[in-house]
Amino acid sequence: MKRLCVLSFIISLVLPVVAQMGSWRAYMSYYEPQQIVKAGSHDLFVRASNSLYQYNLNDHSITTFDKVHQLNDTYVQLIAWNTKAARLLIVYDNSNMDLTDLNGNVVNLSGLYNKLTTLNKTINSIYMYDAYAYLATGFGVVKVNMQRAEISESYILNQNIVSVGFADGTLYAQAADGTVYCGETTKNLINPNNWTVGTAPSDIFNVDNSDWDEYIETVRTLNPGGPKYNVFGFMRFYNDKLYTCNGDYDHSSGIQILKNNEWDIYQNEGISESTGVSYQGAFCMGIDPSDENHIFTGSRNGLYEFRNGKFVKYYDNGNSPIEPFDGVSKEYQLVTGTEFDKQGNLWILNSSAPTTALVKYTNGTFTKLSHSILMKLNRGTIQNRSNAELSKIIIDSKGLMWFVNNNWVLPALYQYNTENDNIIAYENIVNQDGTKINIQDGIRCVVEDLEQNIWVGTSMGPIMLERSEIENNGSTFTQVKVPRNDGTNYADYLLEGVNIKSIVVDGGNRKWIGTTGNGLYLISADNMEQIEHFTADNSPLLSNNIFSLAINNETGELYIGTDIGLCSYTTDATAALSSIEKDNVYAYPNPVEPGYDGLITIVGLSLDADVKILSASGQLVAQGRSNGGTFTWNGRDKKGRRVVSGIYMVATATNKGEKGTVCKIAIIR
Repeated sequence: MKRLCVLSFIISLVLPVVAQMGSWRAYMSYYEPQQIVKAGSHDLFVRASNSLYQYNLNDHSITTFDKVHQLNDTYVQLIAWNTKAARLLIVYDNSNMDLTDLNGNVVNLSGLYNKLTTLNKTINSIYMYDAYAYLATGFGVVKVNMQRAEISESYILNQNIVSVGFADGTLYAQAADGTVYCGETTKNLINPNNWTVGTAPSDIFNVDNSDWDEYIETVRTLNPGGPKYNVFGFMRFYNDKLYTCNGDYDHSSGIQILKNNEWDIYQNEGISESTGVSYQGAFCMGIDPSDENHIFTGSRNGLYEFRNGKFVKYYDNGNSPIEPFDGVSKEYQLVTGTEFDKQGNLWILNSSAPTTALVKYTNGTFTKLSHSILMKLNRGTIQNRSNAELSKIIIDSKGLMWFVNNNWVLPALYQYNTENDNIIAYENIVNQDGTKINIQDGIRCVVEDLEQNIWVGTSMGPIMLERSEIENNGSTFTQVKVPRNDGTNYADYLLEGVNIKSIVVDGGNRKWIGTTGNGLYLISADNMEQIEHFTADNSPLLSNNIFSLAINNETGELYIGTDIGLCSYTTDATAALSSIEKDNVYAYPNPVEPGYDGLITIVGLSLDADVKILSASGQLVAQGRSNGGTFTWNGRDKKGRRVVSGIYMVATATNKGEKGTVCKIAIIR
């Protein structure tokens, strides 16, 4: 056994640090302080950017909280400290609640969140008295026992209560219209007849801001880490970096880039003053293939150029073919698509413009390309403008450019051959059964899979344009049919009617599909099986509203941009290698320590490799096929029993029949 331990230690030294398969991570912003609460003698709890962290005034340590590690929800609305119970009450915007002590022991209090009612459950404020928290809600007052972590009573007043106070045995509740309701605590306050309208003592509803006033300057010097903003509507993983921006018209967040767990926040301040228009709505970005630090960002008010994180130049109707919606105004020069091709040309989509839809930028020169097929926005007095949201440009493996019109006026997919300047518009979406798919809201996104098929996310579910159809100039879309396997010959269209917002393809050619309101799906490589369906209720996923997805196919980390922040999930698939080389294959964790019962991951494999786990004597223990370049083993034999201590060999065979033993796994029980 000692020899095994030595070998195990040597193996562990040479392996890179990789996140465990199936693990989650949150990348929350803690940038903007919103509330400070003193807890105990030397701790502060800070609500910042609707997230939570704890700061120790003595040792200056910072502990961040998020849904993945401690909390049971996301988007912190209010916090309050109860001195007698020595617990912090954390209220989320959906009326879910957590309690935590100074040591980070969290208890969920979900009674109000889970209660089925038509009443307005919004929590407007918190009042602490003795060991209780009194919550001012949209329907009345809720009394929480902070020591027992339970809701004691609810007082339904059918009024939007905004403030609560307590004095001389009477509970006072102030409604949004200023009316004050009074309840003597010697009476049964659950009975609304025991409440009267009256007058509260002066200053009883005043908010105590003393902690904020005393500690705000200290808090402003802290750096809890994380991004600056929680808005991730556009993401792209490129050269070991996650490039992000807000991806809509409304926010002024700009660009944030993640590399090696550090965030690079691009310049935001001073841009509006320099250009004379608001720097708002960073909708998309194009990354220069010759210099990854050279970025062009499409925005609500034009095109912005950045280099090394600094603003360089602004392009609008004054110095480029980019046009505002009315041809004159400085505002709403909608650049909704930007992408570089392999030749270094930047392609620009200009939406809702009078004469321009597509622009090319090469070495400082703009070229306006006229295509009437993109000028079909007709709505009321608006006639023949470029379509309302031309966006989500990709360049496929054949060099063709694809983009969509994500708008209810003429939802469409476009294929553009940049060499001959030819555009094909797919406006009438018909499936393989000859049925027209009535896409009501828009076509959201487009992506190419590993078989060179084009997948399209729509408001009515995912559809696919097969490569054979593209090569034969066809226009029939495939709506994948999934057999019910219930003894009938019936099948259902894959995720029919689900509003698809984003799709990425992992190293195993599986499709990760982000939705509006339905969370995250994982569909098998053959498209026949729903492997996973993550929601905010059954997983650490921050929200069921997913705006963007991006994947690092070297590590399998899937980045998930939601309406309330960024999280990630380490998938069990990575990019496949063209061949299996012994020096590129490794397993982790290795060694497998006593007590570990998770997945053991082998990476560096070729596509669809056959993998066998063998004991030291050559006995077959387990086998299967890789997802892209990754294979996972649960540390059990073919009968489901945990294997004993020892050295296990990983033997592989490529899909071409090439065989070999590529690595070893040490297991210690």
